[in-house]
Amino acid sequence: MAKINHERRPRLEGKVAIVTGAGSSGPGVGTGKAISIQFAREGCKVLLVDHNKSAAEETLSAINSEGGEASVFETDVTISNDCQNAVLAASNRYGKLDILVNNVGILGPGNVVTVEEETYDKVMDVNLKGMVLMSKYSLPVMVEGGGGSIINMSSFLGLRSGSVFESIPYSVSKGGVVALTTTMASEHGRENVRVNALAPGYLYTPMVSSLMTEEQRNLRRLAAPMGTEGTAWDVAWAALFLASDEARWITGVVLPVDAGILTTTPLSMLHHLK
Repeated sequence: MAKINHERRPRLEGKVAIVTGAGSSGPGVGTGKAISIQFAREGCKVLLVDHNKSAAEETLSAINSEGGEASVFETDVTISNDCQNAVLAASNRYGKLDILVNNVGILGPGNVVTVEEETYDKVMDVNLKGMVLMSKYSLPVMVEGGGGSIINMSSFLGLRSGSVFESIPYSVSKGGVVALTTTMASEHGRENVRVNALAPGYLYTPMVSSLMTEEQRNLRRLAAPMGTEGTAWDVAWAALFLASDEARWITGVVLPVDAGILTTTPLSMLHHLK
């Protein structure tokens, strides 16, 4: 019988990652910040990509304080040349690229009647086109290095209606992320690149904290089977798994991180909501 190794090796030891949207959009910890910190804790070298350099530098400071290795690269993911330069920076600074986390995303108000065309275009460019561009330049570098893992940030709102806000651009973009993920997984599997998506549920993060009342926040919590509220760290743990070799045989998956919200309907939760 093999002996138990009580000294666990870091789960991402020797790997290099790019995380887009690595800075939080306000006070607190957003998903990009949490993922970046969690990756660094597990031995990964992380390029912190964000259009807001100071926000990314806050993440860098947190990683440095724990002895991790990371650096910042200011990027607009809607610009092709910026995305190419970010990938080149990761390769030049760390020698390779194993993981890409397409996390950057923004909200945009309006239903299909009230939405402004400019708002719709901006959200689609940031949330969907940005993932395509980052993947376009990351994939060849990963393939050259023997493969890798791409994790796209979708949302349960890309699979089902359920927001307390009207945001057609956001929901449509996150539905597009699902299609992007499954198609990329199919087209690049033979190149040893795994492509998966995360579909968070009702998280309480800087992106939404200023947009809702306490009543709305409590209603979101009660609507899920577990009756609890998610944080960016819940998403970070799921991203860590999909990025690691533990998930080596998993691709094309859209993994809900949602306290079970996708398993239910308002009627089944009615007795909890009263």
